[in-house]
Order: sequence, then C-alpha cells, then structure tokens
Amino acid sequence: MVTCHLLFPCFATGTAAQSTSIDTIQNRVNFLSLQPAPQFDKRRFWAVTGTGAAVYSGLSVALWQAWYQDYPLTKFHPFNDWGEWEHMDKSGHFFSTWTGCSYAFDGARWTGMSRRHAMWTSVGVGMGIMTTFEVMDGFSEEWGFSFADMAFNTMGAGLFVGQELGWQEQRIQLKVSGIRPGYSQQPLYSEDGSQVTTLDERAAGLYGTTLFHVLLKDYNALTTWASVNVRSFLPNKKASKFPAWLNVAVGYGAGNLYGGYENKWVTEDGVVFELDPERYPRYRQYYLSLDVDWTRIPTRHRWLKVSLRALNFLKVPAPALEFNSLGKAHFHYLHW
Repeated sequence: MVTCHLLFPCFATGTAAQSTSIDTIQNRVNFLSLQPAPQFDKRRFWAVTGTGAAVYSGLSVALWQAWYQDYPLTKFHPFNDWGEWEHMDKSGHFFSTWTGCSYAFDGARWTGMSRRHAMWTSVGVGMGIMTTFEVMDGFSEEWGFSFADMAFNTMGAGLFVGQELGWQEQRIQLKVSGIRPGYSQQPLYSEDGSQVTTLDERAAGLYGTTLFHVLLKDYNALTTWASVNVRSFLPNKKASKFPAWLNVAVGYGAGNLYGGYENKWVTEDGVVFELDPERYPRYRQYYLSLDVDWTRIPTRHRWLKVSLRALNFLKVPAPALEFNSLGKAHFHYLHW
C-alpha cells in the first residue's frame, strides 16, 4: 500500500521523475527485506548496530535486576561452580552463546558482510555478551567468574562456527522451553522447628515467578534442546518428501533442585532448612521430541518471517519421551 502512495506523484511528473521514484522505492524495499545486501550497506550496518546496542543494554539491565541487584558487590574473584544445579546452568551458557551468535550472524549478513566476516563478527558479539555477564558474576559476592561457564560459552560459539564452516547452515539449533512447575505449598519446617516455609516460597525466592525468570534461571522448569533438522542430513534432500521444517529434538533438564549442590539452605537469620533426599531426590532428565524450524517454513510476508525467526529459539510444545537418572521413563502427551 505504501508503494502505491509513493507512485502516484510519478505519473504526473514525467518519465525521469517516475524512474527516480521507482529507484527510491526499490531501495526502501531492499532495506526492509531480510535478504543480505549485495554489498556492504552502511545504513543497514548502523541500523543493526543501533538495534544490537539497544538489545544488549536492555538485556544487561534486565539481568542485573533479576539476578544481581539483591546481592552485595565485592572485588573481582574467580569461583568454581562445576557440579552446581546438575549442570543446568552450563547448558544455559551453551544455549545462550550459540543463540547470540546465530542472531548476530543474521544481522551481519543483512548488512552485506561476507559469510566469513559475518561469522567471526557474530562470534565476537555472542562471546562478548556472555563474557559481560560472567564479569558481572566476578564482582558479585554471591558468585564469581567461572572458567567452566566460559568453557561452555566457547562450546556454544564453537558449535555455531563448526556448522557454518562445514555446512554453511545451522542444521543443529539450540532451543529452550519451560513452564513453572506447580511447586508444593505444604509446610516445611526448619531443622530446629522455629520457622516454616513451602517449596513454592523457596522456588519463588530462588528463581522468581515470571516467565522471564522461568526462562532465565528456574532450573526445575527449563529444558534445553538440540533441535536437528533431519532433511538437511539426507543424501538427496531436495528430492526428499520429508518436511523441511520438521526437526527431531533431544532435550536436557533436571528436577528437585532447591540449592546449588544439595537441597539444603540457610536463611538470613541462620535458620537451616533441609529436604529429605528420599522424598525429594535430585535428578536429571533426558528427552526425545519433535520440533519445528520456523525459518524453513516458506512465507512471502516479511514481518511474519521476521517474527518466526525471532521466536525460533523457543521449542514448540510437542509429545516427548522422558528418561531420567532415577531409572524411570515417562511419556508426555505435550511437553514444553
């Protein structure tokens, strides 16, 4: 509709004006398209840079408010957190760095960068963002700079680079899903019987309650996924009838996590709570499910394509088969 409005004056001002207006329209269409520019485009570069800076700032502020503001700061220090949270935090670092690289790569390619330059630019962006958060950890009295976290950040960037160098496409995508569990509101008494709480209160204080908190750090709710596009691995994928958008996903999660290493915690006034390990055993979960790669669904609607790409980090709800470290198996009619 905008194109029509722009064209109307051209019919009254002659051929030269018509040609100029058409060129202007085409430039605007090219600028708003999702296709990489044929050569480096400064306008696109500054648009991507500005958007990236805004997202980076917003994420930093949101993370600070959700994670750090309630804890005192101290001098920069390292911290060995290997083994905490059944490694759910490490899967989060792996996922987050790959995701940052993936979105940064799309933006860099849109500016007209070559694939190789865009790849290394995206690695710098992804690793830069995660290193910023790790430095925040380093100044927090509650945590510290974790070399294990940095190792998983590097693995996430490595997965992106390896696929780009090997296939020039991300056939294996990392995704996330999670819904806050129905935490029990049955009373839990401290070791000395002086205080009472519930699992719901403990989870709310430890993880938060909003969807943002759930996807950020509720390790009982989160599942991280490696979503594999089957058709891209087939020998004759162009002739295959296997849906291009259908993925097979392998997931990892955990349950009954109410402390880093054990389900025991101390309140600010020194009161100790400890859960019965037989009633609340900590365990790991392994999933097999189906998924959708929204970027492989053809559409001519530009903004729909943008929206589908933006939300592709979320795994779609689907049936799933679960195995866990307690030796049990479950079939979920719908898991997210």
